[in-house]
Amino acid sequence: MNNLMQKLVEAKTYIVSQTDEKNADIGLVLGSGLGELAERVDERIVIPYAAIPHFPVSTVAGHKSCLVIGTLEGKRVVCMQGRFHFYEGYSMDQIVFPIQVMHMLGAQNLILTNAAGCVNTAWIAGDLMIITDHIKLIAESPMRGTNVDELGERFFDMSCTYDKALQQLALDCGKTLGIQLRQGVYQYFTGPQYETPAEVRLARMCGADAVGMSTVPEAIAASHMHMHTLGISSLTNMAAGILDTPLNHKDVLEASEKGKAHFAVLIQNIVQRMNAA
Repeated sequence: MNNLMQKLVEAKTYIVSQTDEKNADIGLVLGSGLGELAERVDERIVIPYAAIPHFPVSTVAGHKSCLVIGTLEGKRVVCMQGRFHFYEGYSMDQIVFPIQVMHMLGAQNLILTNAAGCVNTAWIAGDLMIITDHIKLIAESPMRGTNVDELGERFFDMSCTYDKALQQLALDCGKTLGIQLRQGVYQYFTGPQYETPAEVRLARMCGADAVGMSTVPEAIAASHMHMHTLGISSLTNMAAGILDTPLNHKDVLEASEKGKAHFAVLIQNIVQRMNAA
């Protein structure tokens, strides 16, 4: 057995031993400010990352380090309260390991959320953006190394990384709830430093509407496994150079806190209306 597959089986086996749950409908990665959505999961079982074989542990303020499994809006969900980032010192394959575990648990649908910097000058901080595509100019890939055929093929398509049907579902839910949703491109930077004004100008020239330090490696791994992925960004601040105000993580967390209520309601509504398979 491939070394990665062995690790995935060990992680899955431990999780199942704690939950008796062999199948999940939806995987949820809860970004900055959205971790409390996991508290709305019914019959939830909380497993610290540190207890799961081969799982990293989140080190970022605002990110808990727990896997929450249970029922949300009638669907079986597995939620990450806090994710892992390249800037924390983790390798790309470590970053996406939990996504692969979600797949092993049966999840075919994946919702990725994050806090991001707004690049589109026609929008404002506080907007929510459905990710239609992404830009990754970073050479490192989570799929580098020996391919695991049990997960996906060596060379795989990325033209539909973010599922169009799920994007439309999110738009419909936003309309029902009276929540305006933007649609745009997310550009990945590794951090931990925020982007420079020149980098933000470059991102805009490349066609990006938002910038951030997560999500893209996870979406790549999900594409490799043919998962149906929806990405939504909370645009917590205008990116560097657009305003004269310096950026700091405290402000990002505060902005996430203010916007989390309607963001959480949106995610719940999407989960409710999402097909289980």
